[in-house]
Amino acid sequence: MFNFGIETYRPQWLNGRSAIVAGHGRQLRALIGRPLTRAWLVWDVQDNEWFSDCPVLLDFTGEQVEINHRKFDDVSITWNTVDPHQPVRWPGFDLQWRSDMRRELHALEGQALQDVELLEWTGTDMAQGTVAVSFRFPHSQLTIANALDENELAFGPPESPYRRHSLHQNTRPGQGR
Repeated sequence: MFNFGIETYRPQWLNGRSAIVAGHGRQLRALIGRPLTRAWLVWDVQDNEWFSDCPVLLDFTGEQVEINHRKFDDVSITWNTVDPHQPVRWPGFDLQWRSDMRRELHALEGQALQDVELLEWTGTDMAQGTVAVSFRFPHSQLTIANALDENELAFGPPESPYRRHSLHQNTRPGQGR
């Protein structure tokens, strides 16, 4: 299994909202109310840009969720397996974990998570049915989506072709909004 140059990372690929809710709904719901402590991205030092193939790490006061996308519809959600203080070894690249390179992510730190939404793409293109994971905060929303075999970060309300499925504690599993 390919670990994206991260020694302890073992992605667990899932497809579809029901598989994500079954595998991670309870843990994602448990993040609600916790502040975002830190967000980590793998940074390409040579090109001075985000290396979007590697997982996005979000630390909520010691509970770290690790989200990654590949192919057209695979998403992996893992918990507390990656140490961002350890090196990323991907041949041909000079990569390192950084928590200070995206102003929008840094602005979310300290804000309590209000909701987690699974966003299901309803467009008529080949991405139909893919699932993005979205985190709603008091002053913004962070969505980690599939950008055709890599991650994409979006800030603010989700695009209209997404069907939003809240995981809020008061929402029964499988119930959308």
